[in-house]
Amino acid sequence: MAVRITDLCISCDACLDECPTNSIVDDDDNPTGEEYYYVDPETCSECVGDHDSPACQAACPTEGAIVWDLPFNDENREHFTGSSLYKLPDEGIDNNQPFRKEVSMEDRKAGNVDSVIE
Repeated sequence: MAVRITDLCISCDACLDECPTNSIVDDDDNPTGEEYYYVDPETCSECVGDHDSPACQAACPTEGAIVWDLPFNDENREHFTGSSLYKLPDEGIDNNQPFRKEVSMEDRKAGNVDSVIE
């Protein structure tokens, strides 16, 4: 996974139907208990193979509600398992989701995301 929904989310539903992997759940189903939408890091593919950029972010009307996150891979395992931002199973985590390699780690750490990747 490499996108995350922040507390700036206004729960407008614009992103839900755009996700080709059905990785987004609404605030009622957010496993962390927060009152905004949630992207499942185990299934989010950054729309690799489906769209030129994350479709959820392109559809989102709220700037800063959907941001880049670190790739969901073995190298960043602790980022996802050691944070309250994510709710993952204790066992069986396959940390090898596709991600956009052209997005720098600096942009990911800063949360910078553009709807069009050049």
